[in-house]
Amino acid sequence: MSLQAKLAAFKKNFEAGGPPYNAPEWIHEPMHRATNELIASGAANRAKKVGDVAPTFILQDADGNTVSSTELLTKGALVISFYRGVWCPYCNIELQSLQEALPTIRELGGNLVAISPQTAPNSRRSARENKLDFPILSDPGNEVAAAFGLRFTLPDYLVDLYKNVFKNDLQVVNGDPSWTLPMPARYVIGKNGDVVYADVNPDYTTRPDPEELLPALRKLADASK
Repeated sequence: MSLQAKLAAFKKNFEAGGPPYNAPEWIHEPMHRATNELIASGAANRAKKVGDVAPTFILQDADGNTVSSTELLTKGALVISFYRGVWCPYCNIELQSLQEALPTIRELGGNLVAISPQTAPNSRRSARENKLDFPILSDPGNEVAAAFGLRFTLPDYLVDLYKNVFKNDLQVVNGDPSWTLPMPARYVIGKNGDVVYADVNPDYTTRPDPEELLPALRKLADASK
């Protein structure tokens, strides 16, 4: 089953009030409204795209080790997945799909990292629960996400829903009071720092299948021979 098919199946069950969330019907309208407002804002059009130079970054992984994008690019192409956090089931489904694709990504000379605004303990939980073999990096305040043009601020009515209904206080989860998130995005960056593949979607329920980035990696691998 493709990643998008898995996401669609989850969404159908969630919006039907199915287990394990058993979500009340009324919550869906504000969630849809927030997504539609983000789409209408055109924010995704301002994010880094193919042909742009990718911002460099230095972040810490879940164990406190420093990870430099510049250093990673000396080893090969860099695949980056920006995601919202361990609390997001759509993100967890995506991370599992990327884990399945990891052997192929590495065979093609790529290094994979995931970036979220959550604190290190939550990143460790992400890695543990999704059985990941690639680094998860913490992006405090979504500063790197902002450099890629991905950061946005949640509307007040969604903050209220997250905090008081879902009991998901992002100020605690992210160790940051800003109530910002990244739009889910996936990039492939060549060794020269150029973006060669980009997918940014303000609708967090939609993610590309990992296979879609493989042609870009293959092209880079062939060019390096």
